[in-house]
Amino acid sequence: MSAVTTDSRPIAEDAEAVTLPRTRLVRIGWIYVVLGIGLLEFARRVPENDVAFTFGIPPDAPTLSLDPGGAVLGIGALLLLAGIAGVLERRLGRVTSIALIVATAAFVPLVLILSLAYSTSSQQTNLIPLIQQSLVQSTPIALGALAGLWSERSGVVNIGIEGMMLAGAGGGFMTYAVMGQAEGGFWLYASVVVAVIVGGLMAALHAVLTVTFRTDQIISGVVINLLALGLTSYLRQQVIVPAGVGTGIRPDDIMIPGLHRLPIIGDLFVGQPIYLSMFLLLLGSAYLMFRTPFGLRVRSVGENPHAAETLGIDPVRVRYAAVILGGLIAGLGGAWFSLESVGRFEDNMTNGAGFIALAALIFGKWRPWPAFGGALLFGFANAFGIRLQSLSVTLEDVRFLGVPVPTLEIPSQLAQSLPYVVTIIVLAGVIGRAIAPAAVGQPFEPSK
Repeated sequence: MSAVTTDSRPIAEDAEAVTLPRTRLVRIGWIYVVLGIGLLEFARRVPENDVAFTFGIPPDAPTLSLDPGGAVLGIGALLLLAGIAGVLERRLGRVTSIALIVATAAFVPLVLILSLAYSTSSQQTNLIPLIQQSLVQSTPIALGALAGLWSERSGVVNIGIEGMMLAGAGGGFMTYAVMGQAEGGFWLYASVVVAVIVGGLMAALHAVLTVTFRTDQIISGVVINLLALGLTSYLRQQVIVPAGVGTGIRPDDIMIPGLHRLPIIGDLFVGQPIYLSMFLLLLGSAYLMFRTPFGLRVRSVGENPHAAETLGIDPVRVRYAAVILGGLIAGLGGAWFSLESVGRFEDNMTNGAGFIALAALIFGKWRPWPAFGGALLFGFANAFGIRLQSLSVTLEDVRFLGVPVPTLEIPSQLAQSLPYVVTIIVLAGVIGRAIAPAAVGQPFEPSK
């Protein structure tokens, strides 16, 4: 009997693992069916004036003009077909996932088209600056996701990324204001290095608490966040404000030779140093994690530290190295806020970016490039929220599924909340089942 009981558990777990994604796809399919039908009916009421997307500086830039009603009709049909594919998931197999991914991506042009159609200021927008702004806004989120990637792949939960970034932002700008009077030059780049080191020190504290003393990793992360919040606020009041430095000089743009001259997309290869270094860190992290013995040790410790120990790997040392490496990257993300983006420091200026980075990491299922895709999604939501404020979107004479929608001007607060709305949607599990490293959150006790 005991053998039967023992064998039945994995079978039940496997059955659950197979059933859950199917159920989720069917539910999403029904949602898309309703949305598709609603959009097909709604398309008749969309304003008739054409909307235009330009790709560069007018008048020579390529322009794409669209009939908003026809575009909404097409996207509605796409959602309906994808929804039907979701409902029939058991018969269509992998085609369902592809159809739902394509339909989900269609929400981006749908939102852009409707925003222009109902804008009271302009029916035209330039997409290149929007894409560039999305990449820039995704910088701290991508760096935070990489910080979480290194830590959690080694088995240490890191919700202290927010605090590491905030401490890096505060420590870096304090150095810049006191030592360099925020006037650029050598101290600007030296302050970036200080921010990186401060992030690493906060991560080292997290490693001491979680790896050596085996403190609950969630509580340790909360401690890091609260410590950074109080410490940076104190330093701002006692050091930065008395230094009399408001806004400092920010680093100049760097042009990538050759690429910045490409037609249409050349502007995407011009940016400030931390923004460009994000791509190098992505490449480096992906290579180091999946193509080197060190990355293999990190992943093995994150999956089964005791098995790794039997192979001669020191899980304690590996976890220390991975957590501190993540902290160094988080410190660079903090420097982006205070030294590159605005050139000043404010209390709690990271504004939840560390938590959004964790959502991007889950979105990417603990892999670097998919996590970057998640960061881009949040970066786009942020950039689009900024663009939405300038478009002055007002909904008038709108009906959805026959139900009249009251006249409503989209408030700026709603636009600003878009990244957090996207965070909730991602964490609600729309992206599917995300499986964390097996030993994440589990303290490790050496066998001898």
